[in-house]
Amino acid sequence: MDKHATEDMDRRTFVKQAVATAAVAGMSARSYGRILGSNDRIRIGHLGCGARSFGHAHMVQLASKQTAVESVAVCDIWSLARERRAGQIKKYTGTDPQAFKYSEEMLARKDIDGVMIATGDFQHAKLCAEVVRAGKDCYVEKPFANVLSEAKDARSAVRESKQVVQMGTQLRSHPYQLAVRDIVQSGRLGPLVHVEQEWNVNEERWRFVDVDTGNSPEMEQDRKLEWKQWLYGRKSMLREEDTDWKRWLLGKPDRPFDPHIYLEFRLYKDFSAGIFDQWMSHGSDLLHLWTGETHPVSVVATGGTFAWKDDRENPDTAVAAFVYPRGFLYTYKTTFGNSYRSFTRIMGRDGTIEGQGCEGGFLFASTREGGRDEFDEETEPNYTSVPLVASAAEHEEVIRVSGAEGPSSHGPDDDSELHMMNWLTAMRARKDPNATVDHGFSHSIACIMAAQSYWTGKRMNWDPKTEEIVEG
Repeated sequence: MDKHATEDMDRRTFVKQAVATAAVAGMSARSYGRILGSNDRIRIGHLGCGARSFGHAHMVQLASKQTAVESVAVCDIWSLARERRAGQIKKYTGTDPQAFKYSEEMLARKDIDGVMIATGDFQHAKLCAEVVRAGKDCYVEKPFANVLSEAKDARSAVRESKQVVQMGTQLRSHPYQLAVRDIVQSGRLGPLVHVEQEWNVNEERWRFVDVDTGNSPEMEQDRKLEWKQWLYGRKSMLREEDTDWKRWLLGKPDRPFDPHIYLEFRLYKDFSAGIFDQWMSHGSDLLHLWTGETHPVSVVATGGTFAWKDDRENPDTAVAAFVYPRGFLYTYKTTFGNSYRSFTRIMGRDGTIEGQGCEGGFLFASTREGGRDEFDEETEPNYTSVPLVASAAEHEEVIRVSGAEGPSSHGPDDDSELHMMNWLTAMRARKDPNATVDHGFSHSIACIMAAQSYWTGKRMNWDPKTEEIVEG
């Protein structure tokens, strides 16, 4: 009997014993059906095998050095995508994962413990609901949802299940973001008045996939090779006969096959909110982490396509301004036509935290500057050169976390080993991970409201009692 067969037999014996114990205690057998001991190997299936799935497979490989976990299956309706992901996993492990075209086929495999979803933005919520209803734990990329009814349905599916679901908002596991949360919630800044994020790049974002993630040169070469094989300028290697276009639409109105919508969905409003779904999902989630807020009161959003005159529908420059229940303003802005000094600024009546860099940069400084003692031109600091260096009176201090890497404006790698390990640990303990379905629902509210305001030109309000978006 080979090693995997022995592991499977041991695991089946353990589960049978756990179910019997549960029955004696009068508990649901399903509650214990996926219990994993500290030495049990967690088996992961990958649903959606595009560029972000490369990172998911890499995260499993990183985590495998700390705990018993392996990628055993890949699933994608596009043959080339699943072949590429299977090849990556074989390169890591030396074994071939089982490949599936359709999700229901992979979910029928009983020994898969968790599924990592890396599909189109508009597919996340529906597929998450399908995964948990099949009795699998789930790691689902952001945005959790970009249609409110789908967000509600998927949240209900998770709440009604016993599954452990982690959102792909990996910054919730990052020590510097948690340190900022602790300062904000300690009251050191006083009552908040404004939280501002401006995250910029000067590139044709999402027309060609950004592959510069700080990984090893060999890994970056592999990732770039994938996309050279998939996209040649505007001529795509995706052929309709190699996928299932109607299945990819997943309930969206039918339209003629278009490989560029399929691969570059973030640019098209029926499938993604672009900047809001991709970057503001992280930004608003951080705001919720730092402040403890769960939903905005209202939002107005505007912008346009100013830098990249192509056939994209979603803007390349956008700003959204939210009011939150505790009485402060949150603004988020991105432009793809200039990359000057992205920043985050958290402003309270008694002080300020300023962060350098975008999408989770972790070079933060806490200062008294901007507090109540600086109420006019005479009391405000006077700067005469750049870079600006605060005087000792401002008590400016760079935030550092013991045991973590040093501060950096570039931010952590998207392939977060910390966030992956948090999910796997939660799976074993059957407890909530750092980024729960409720956190995903919260960032989805903000993204959906911003997109609706942008496209209608109207202010959108959130009714927390009915959980509906109301124009006003």
